[in-house]
Amino acid sequence: MKPRLLYLGIFLACAGLIGFGLILQHKMHLEPCPMCIMQRYAFVVAGLLALLAFLVNPGKILRFLFSLLIIVASAAGASVAVRQSWLQHFPPKVAECGADMEYMMRTFPLAETLPKIFQGSGDCSKVHWKFIGLSIPEWALLWFLAFVVVAWVAWRKK
Repeated sequence: MKPRLLYLGIFLACAGLIGFGLILQHKMHLEPCPMCIMQRYAFVVAGLLALLAFLVNPGKILRFLFSLLIIVASAAGASVAVRQSWLQHFPPKVAECGADMEYMMRTFPLAETLPKIFQGSGDCSKVHWKFIGLSIPEWALLWFLAFVVVAWVAWRKK
């Protein structure tokens, strides 16, 4: 399989996942918590990088750069997914719902906002939807790990 098609696959998967997240939000009325939003951003970044790599059809050096950036975006998303999965399996004793992401980004500098997001809130620890026994952040983690593998394979292809 050509690297270009692997990048297209990552883009299409990211687009589908964002679309599914929007369906869960708007049709099933599952409001995303700050950690869910951070995972969405990671999917958007990885997907846009993959789309750009598909369109550019890069040589070896640029393929390394695109793959590396996709891996970094996916690793960032995976770290948020791991933290949220942890919160879901071991919820805090006192569930406090913090401010939403938009308010935090407008009010606090990024250096203060990121730690608040990773702390999670009462909403981040609740499981609102499962498929085959896995929650949304657990599925997101599997997808992020798959993108890491596919981006690495795309880089290593000759």
